[in-house]
Amino acid sequence: MSTELLRPPVHLTPAEALRLSQQAPAVLEKHASWSLPWPLSLVFTSDSPEKWAIYENLILSCLRTGDDKSAQECLDKLKARFGEGNQRVMGLVGLYHEAIANDNKELKVVLKSYEEAIAENPTNMIIRKRHIALLKSVGEVAGATAALVDLLDVVPVDAEAWTEISDLYFQQGLYTQAAFSLEEALLITPNAWNIHAKLGEVIYTSTLALSNNDDSKRKGFARSIKSFCRSVELCDDYLRSNYGLKLATSKLIHLLPSSGASLDVRKNADDNELPIPPLKTVQKLNELATSKLAEIVRRYSTKDENWSGYEEAEIIASRELLNRDVEKTIR
Repeated sequence: MSTELLRPPVHLTPAEALRLSQQAPAVLEKHASWSLPWPLSLVFTSDSPEKWAIYENLILSCLRTGDDKSAQECLDKLKARFGEGNQRVMGLVGLYHEAIANDNKELKVVLKSYEEAIAENPTNMIIRKRHIALLKSVGEVAGATAALVDLLDVVPVDAEAWTEISDLYFQQGLYTQAAFSLEEALLITPNAWNIHAKLGEVIYTSTLALSNNDDSKRKGFARSIKSFCRSVELCDDYLRSNYGLKLATSKLIHLLPSSGASLDVRKNADDNELPIPPLKTVQKLNELATSKLAEIVRRYSTKDENWSGYEEAEIIASRELLNRDVEKTIR
């Protein structure tokens, strides 16, 4: 049996998900032996935890590839083993009904079942998160935002929830709230380089939306550079932080005085704002980001297995960004 079935199927390609789901009949046949009903199954059993992890991962792969029958069989075994009241099983049951729903009307029925489960047990975090995910998928952004606010009132140390609500605020153009939410997530996970990069992206985008106020733009781009630099410091091969650093430094270079003097944007001595870096420093950061992006694109293009973990779309975007500099040089 493939060890891939023991790992959660996160970021699987369609081909990989199909390959795993095709193993479902063999797995079900192998474990077709008789077992006691719940709750006796909790006490009198010789099953290993790995067996149930395999069933759970098979459900996810089968639902992705349309094998609803195998997913239902795996789900039935989990229900027989742990009971239908188990929170994790309840989440998988809800996910199954979402996957087999034919239209929004049937999804509304699933939403109602989530709401009833939450009303019965507000501490069921798995169902609350499935409820939020389904609200997002049907386009009810306001409802998903309100549900996340309620969730964070109960569990304010959930970094995943803070990043999710940040995405929702960002979709609605509420950049200040989106940045605040990511800062809250960083208080919980201060070394998460992807969240630092995401914060830089939010600040960069909000700065682009500003009117023609050079002081505010300089301040905004400098803040985004700070977040991108922290992300690069934590993981120098992270593509998005290097990409964002190149974009932000390129914008800031055109807004800085050619004299190379540092601009102090602090209103008083107690202001925590850092002075805007001088032109020479920003240019150096731009060169470093350009060099790293070029290395990532080059190594990925040579099919180096140690550099194969990037998304193709990100590589294409990086190559286009680098080509812009080449075109400017030629001109």
